[in-house]
Amino acid sequence: MSAVSRRNSILPVPIKNIERELICPICKELFTHPLILPCQHSVCHKCVRELLLLNHEDSFDAGSECSLPGSPGPRSRVPSPSMERLDRLARSGSMSSPGWRRGSVTPRITTFPCPGCQHDVDLGERGMSMLFRNFTLESIVERYRQAARAAVAIMCNMCKPPQQEATKSCMDCKASYCNECFKFHHPWGTPKAQHEYVGPTMNFRPKVLMCPEHEMEKVNMYCEVCRRPVCHLCKLGGSHANHKVTTMSSAYKILKEKLSKAIHYLISKEDQVKTQISHLEVLINETEEKGQLAERRTDENFERLFETLQERKFEMLRSIEQSRTRRMDQLRGQVDEYQGMLENSGLVGYAQEVLKETDQSCFVQTAKQLHTRIAKSTESLRTFHPVADPSFDEFVLDTSREETLLKELCFGGVPDPPIIDLSRSRVYNEGLVCWQLAEDTLATDHQVLEYRKLGVEQDEEEGGSHWRPTVLVYGPSTVVCDLEANSLYSFRVRSCRNSFYSPYSPEVTFHTPPAPVFGFLFNDKCGFSSERLTLSKLRDSVESAAGMAFLLAAERVQTGSYMGLDYIIGDTGISQGRHYWAFRVEPHSYLVKVGVASDSKLLEWIHNPRDTSSPRYDHDSGHDSGSEDTCYDLSQPFTLLTVGMGKVFIPKASISTAGNDHGNRVLPMPQRIGVYLDYEAGRVYFYDANTMRCLYERQVDCTGTMYPAFGLMGSGKVQLEEFIAAKRLSYM
Repeated sequence: MSAVSRRNSILPVPIKNIERELICPICKELFTHPLILPCQHSVCHKCVRELLLLNHEDSFDAGSECSLPGSPGPRSRVPSPSMERLDRLARSGSMSSPGWRRGSVTPRITTFPCPGCQHDVDLGERGMSMLFRNFTLESIVERYRQAARAAVAIMCNMCKPPQQEATKSCMDCKASYCNECFKFHHPWGTPKAQHEYVGPTMNFRPKVLMCPEHEMEKVNMYCEVCRRPVCHLCKLGGSHANHKVTTMSSAYKILKEKLSKAIHYLISKEDQVKTQISHLEVLINETEEKGQLAERRTDENFERLFETLQERKFEMLRSIEQSRTRRMDQLRGQVDEYQGMLENSGLVGYAQEVLKETDQSCFVQTAKQLHTRIAKSTESLRTFHPVADPSFDEFVLDTSREETLLKELCFGGVPDPPIIDLSRSRVYNEGLVCWQLAEDTLATDHQVLEYRKLGVEQDEEEGGSHWRPTVLVYGPSTVVCDLEANSLYSFRVRSCRNSFYSPYSPEVTFHTPPAPVFGFLFNDKCGFSSERLTLSKLRDSVESAAGMAFLLAAERVQTGSYMGLDYIIGDTGISQGRHYWAFRVEPHSYLVKVGVASDSKLLEWIHNPRDTSSPRYDHDSGHDSGSEDTCYDLSQPFTLLTVGMGKVFIPKASISTAGNDHGNRVLPMPQRIGVYLDYEAGRVYFYDANTMRCLYERQVDCTGTMYPAFGLMGSGKVQLEEFIAAKRLSYM
């Protein structure tokens, strides 16, 4: 056997190697009674209850089994309830309202974020009872626990002391047996001999998976929309009535084949995975080294700051000391001078002694200078002023600006670039561009969105068109105005934090429609059937349900009555110019007609419904009736394209004869459909609104007022593009 074939064969995996896949993302322990959330992630039963409770600890399932050897860490727990009690409580509905008791004031919560993907999980009215238990994961966890226990054997439940080690477990009896006890309790020729048995285990799961919504029904189908098993009642009249389902055996075969191929692919890429692991290990070492280097540099930078502050502190203290000494000396000298003015001391005492001189010549010689000094002292006494100011205001240091700068020191470095969200961004003659900010712990100050038009010859000759920035954006989205029709634009965005700009996000391109956006909402007056159509409060979506009225109409077809489409139009008409609008048709929709129609044709449809079940009748002349070949070249006051069951049906006459086959005419339904009406030219175009690829175009008679028109039959839903509806709602 070659190395590749040996590698492609699925070999037994050591159970201890998959421990990381068996850890609950909430409690970080091995899964205990895991439940499958709608997003396909698994969470412990108890952890789901804890997420749903508000300041209320329910006594049910207060703990799970004690941590076993090999589990990621023990917690103090009490034994969990038996699996039978768990199922019984789930079926009785006590689990559907966790934390709720009659008369309790604790609010009931049924929504929480999934710890795996952070998407909101809404359990609805049934609460936890609508979740399936992940029995496959339970079995794997049990095998892991057994491998972790190793020396701890499972004992026979029927032996009298001393008990023997069990050799097999009966899934019907939910008990473990040694060889002798198994033969005794499962004798040949009895119904018990037909019981299913496996190796020794503590995990006894039900043999048949039951529907959580219809407790007595087995799941036998798989809903491809919700990606979960369902029973036949769910499909007939439950929440999955309008969803596409397949048989359980088909789903099992397809999913098993996909999983096997995915596993084989990963195994075949083992060398590549090892290379990438080696690269990641190098990055880990590099991150450790560069992190330590950054720590050393930061320490050095702060040490320099501390040294600079110490130097400035020393210089300032020295200046203050010098000024204080100088002022003290000046004030002390002034004190000595004034001391001399006192009697019998200093200058006054000396003057008194001079007055005692009797020799006139000697007195005059000395008294002249002495009189001058006394005059100065007398003047100083009259105009007293201290020679030094005791205030040190000139040495008061204002450090507020420096403190602000220190507090604003950027430790986050350059922020990570944001990513433009293609699923939420919409570009018409105005563009709504949304992005996701980087998942780091530091907030950004603002974002800058830049855009440029592609395909401009003059700009390409100059090295490419210039990027045009928008104003600073303080959120995750912005609107770009005045975009040219039928043009290709490129967008990029970057973040700013403390004057540091992130790299630009990857560029994304959008193709603008061939005409400005036409804003409208659904008209709830003209021909609207409230019995068969449901309009949203904002009038931006309409839904048709295949209810009793539809069944009764279908039953009357064989008696000569007619079954028609339920029409709804826009509340704004078009009498000139070029206009574009976009919408979404839900994938589960059975039959939806989309397009345009004149006011006169609408009155005919509404007041004179025709038999849509007739093979010769087709609104858009786009079916295999044969009528499209005769009337395609004729300009009619309407054009409707058929959409349904995830497909778009292109009319025959719009396809060349060489390619005029069913495969070329049936296309996958785009996520978004665009309609472009050129009133003066009398043509209507249908686009894949994501790629702006024209799917179909046709001549249309625009002699009257044209309206966006929609026809629904059976189950279906049409949702106007958010940006289209918002433009109209802003004026209401």
